[in-house]
Amino acid sequence: MTDAADLYVHAETQGRPGAPLVVTLHGTGGTERQFHDAASDLLPGAHVVSPRGDVSEGGALRFFRRAAEGVYDMDDLARATEAMARFVSAHRDRVGATRTIALGYSNGANIAASVALAHPEVFTDLALLHPLIPWDPAPQPGLAGTRILVTAGRRDPICPAPMTEALIAYLSAQDAQVTSEWHAGGHEIAPAEVEALTAFLRG
Repeated sequence: MTDAADLYVHAETQGRPGAPLVVTLHGTGGTERQFHDAASDLLPGAHVVSPRGDVSEGGALRFFRRAAEGVYDMDDLARATEAMARFVSAHRDRVGATRTIALGYSNGANIAASVALAHPEVFTDLALLHPLIPWDPAPQPGLAGTRILVTAGRRDPICPAPMTEALIAYLSAQDAQVTSEWHAGGHEIAPAEVEALTAFLRG
């Protein structure tokens, strides 16, 4: 039986004893290296674990299947959510981290959010860059107090601004500690997002 810590091919950087664990989650078409080194630069001394998506969409790696843009395979999302929760929890327990941070972009932000909705105890902090949650989540009182950063582009064709605003409103209604950072562009990561992410990780 596969150990939970090896459910995904992953990159790993050992941090200092007692340091936070940062789990970086790439976007569609990325790899485990997309944000791995950046996490160490943004939060020096942290443990960093970066899984590789196990679903291929025409050769582009993802963490769960979809039928079309914004149309998720909810059964496969449920499978991926449980696998990711087990993977992250195993690495958190291994390094003994008391603070576990998700840093996810696009598809990576979506799987991080799905894990938090189902298992709010897994992450203490979530940095969700350009997330898209195209369903109405059930109330999740376990998110109360969770630090969450949401970043987005006002003209993002993949993650429409009204849907991002609805997600922010939902998270706020769960009593999460939500901050947001918007830029005027699209799905790209803007310098202001990096600044907000740096402040969030070091906060």
